[in-house]
Amino acid sequence: MSEDSSKENNILAPVKLGEKIGYGLGDLGFNFYWANISGFLLYFYTDVFGITAAAAGTMFLVTKIIDAFTDPVMGGIADRTRSKWGKYRPYLLFGGIPMAGAAVLTYTTPDLGENGKLVWAYGTYTFMMLMYTILSMPYSALSGVITAKSQDRTDLISFRFIAAFTGTTIVNWFTLDLVEYLGKGDEALGWQLTMVLYGLVAAVLFAIVTFTTKERIQPPPTQKTNALSDIKDLLKNKPWMVLFALALIIMITITMRAGASIYYIKYYLEKPDLVELFITTYGLALAAGAALTPVMTRFVEKKKLLIVLLSLTGILSISFFFIPADATWLIFTVNILIGLSLGPKSPLAFSMYADTADYTEWKTGRRATAMTFSAATFSQKLGGALATWAIGLILSAMGYVAKQAQTDASQTGILLTISIVPGIIALLAAFVMRFYSLDNKLLSKVQIELKERKASETA
Repeated sequence: MSEDSSKENNILAPVKLGEKIGYGLGDLGFNFYWANISGFLLYFYTDVFGITAAAAGTMFLVTKIIDAFTDPVMGGIADRTRSKWGKYRPYLLFGGIPMAGAAVLTYTTPDLGENGKLVWAYGTYTFMMLMYTILSMPYSALSGVITAKSQDRTDLISFRFIAAFTGTTIVNWFTLDLVEYLGKGDEALGWQLTMVLYGLVAAVLFAIVTFTTKERIQPPPTQKTNALSDIKDLLKNKPWMVLFALALIIMITITMRAGASIYYIKYYLEKPDLVELFITTYGLALAAGAALTPVMTRFVEKKKLLIVLLSLTGILSISFFFIPADATWLIFTVNILIGLSLGPKSPLAFSMYADTADYTEWKTGRRATAMTFSAATFSQKLGGALATWAIGLILSAMGYVAKQAQTDASQTGILLTISIVPGIIALLAAFVMRFYSLDNKLLSKVQIELKERKASETA
């Protein structure tokens, strides 16, 4: 092996800027889907397709049963893939167009009866989430094998979430206008064509990831495991278990606030013209928080930083309940502060997932990077589904009726879903994070010893 090649494959070598940007662009593509799911899909089902809020919320929750199997299965498949593009990148190269097709079907509104609409919604949404899993599992795992250097991992994943929140901002700002423009008065057609556009752009971005990144970290050459052994390893990995619980809890906060925003502005503040500005400024704040993450981790350990930021998110969210509806400037200010506090959560957590994959290999001599991320991503999906189900349940219980003036009770329900409930859950997440034990000192020891083992195996 040449000296240049050795440097290129050094798991602790600095990652170049171009590779960080190339990797990050993938999550820009994913958020053409995820931001729509979080911010608009419940609204699409209730106000465009004509499904009740309770039925749609239940559907989001029930379909997670399928994800309970597909996420770890896909993780196991990806970990055992062999190709000239590596383990994880081929899925991004070839899965983009089928993903786009699944999304277009989900946002298609055939003329069916009430039961037929539910069957269509269950079938197309399940297909879309299956395709999302096939792409997102390998993409998340890819961040765990590009480098073993902890700060570079944080930088790399920060680029990912800067792109993710940029995608969210684009979706939040342009989607409703695109629906109106492309549909030319036909809202259902507008949604369908908007997803065609988003899907094609996303497919190009996924291909860029394939050709700009490199998989450097490989499992031990003698490793022989099955998916069940991978799962058992994770269940013995205490730092990973804490992150699994954190992902489940905090995703409820993230999705609940995102999903409730359009209802909050449209029906509680009664200022529908501010919907795009409200969710766009929030998305920009999330992106700014993600961009600041590498700077903050140079001075504050990841665990301590997460505890502080999650606590601040909880306090600010709860305070949202007490802001008068006519205090527009204060509503926007607090919402932006919540975004800044919550933005670093994702890059920090995903960087820590990669660290726990190292920890598993250090403890057991076995590595299953995709399984590590897939089980964690299932936790996130379940948290998101619980949040959407809760929104639908609360709105239905409070008497929400689509496209109608809301009662005092339904307005209170909308307010609770964007303030008190996600705020309490964020504080719970901060408490859970206290039990994370993989600090900088132990992580440094783990990564140095793993590098020495690999050098010994190569020799």
